[in-house]
Amino acid sequence: MPYDHRKTVRRALALALAATGCCATLAGCGAPQASPQEGGKQPSPPSASAGRPTRPPAASTGAPSAEAGGTGGSTGSVDASGANPGSRSLAGRTVVIDPGHNPGNFRHSKEINQKVDIGTNRKECDTTGTSTNAGYTEASFTLDVSHRLRDLLTARGAKVVLTHDAERPWGPCIDERARIGNAAAADAVVSVHADGSAVGNRGFHVILPARVRGGSADTADIVGPSRELGEGIADHFARTTGTEPSNYLGSGTGLDVRDDLGGLNLSTVPKVFVECGNMRDPKDAQLLTSATWRQKAARGIADGIATYLEG
Repeated sequence: MPYDHRKTVRRALALALAATGCCATLAGCGAPQASPQEGGKQPSPPSASAGRPTRPPAASTGAPSAEAGGTGGSTGSVDASGANPGSRSLAGRTVVIDPGHNPGNFRHSKEINQKVDIGTNRKECDTTGTSTNAGYTEASFTLDVSHRLRDLLTARGAKVVLTHDAERPWGPCIDERARIGNAAAADAVVSVHADGSAVGNRGFHVILPARVRGGSADTADIVGPSRELGEGIADHFARTTGTEPSNYLGSGTGLDVRDDLGGLNLSTVPKVFVECGNMRDPKDAQLLTSATWRQKAARGIADGIATYLEG
């Protein structure tokens, strides 16, 4: 039979079209797409995206999560936390999450500038926090990551308490934040932040309490366990997000010890601050404004907390 070139071409085209149509019908048949990045001073309200996983019941109530950024938003998936399906390894444990600053602080400078007792001296009640050059605020970032972290820990069985959920016009002050963790008899407290340093200063760091004693402050009992908590978070944060420890603090360890933070000085339970990156550096800002990266950050913190609590 003579060779029919046209028939061969038609068959090749049909096979190519069939393969394309098959891929188009399968969610995730290609590489996952990065979620849109955020900008502006306030994130847009979350939309009811089709297919978004349902959150598990949260241990705290308040304003809804700021999830502008689409895919990669806050999820209740246990698999996303890295735990085995059905795992309740943190049942009976209490974790307090402290979202740094408050979106309303910008409108209440008089209140947040009032000084409070931090044991060793007096310091401003709170600050507004920093922002990216495009105007994405630290307060919006910390609340979003805190919601994601809450969901991951709740999925593992932990009781989670937020120091605030933007349900109040400003604050709470740094001394009240410490008291919330103490009153909850928390097994661990994590204060979520992002830094505002010079361009070129990149990476995350975890702030640990120094040994402080003065007035109502005495950190002797929490210095050791807080370091253990912080080391676990630094390790998992680096592995999960793929980011490096700070190149400007901590000598490459990702750990920084401070004695001037009221939230640490006044704590009677293990507590650390996590500075997830530098909002003023364009490369770090690109990460911090990605909803997908923020989910990784929350998972890294959650894994670090779990490692500490599971011993």
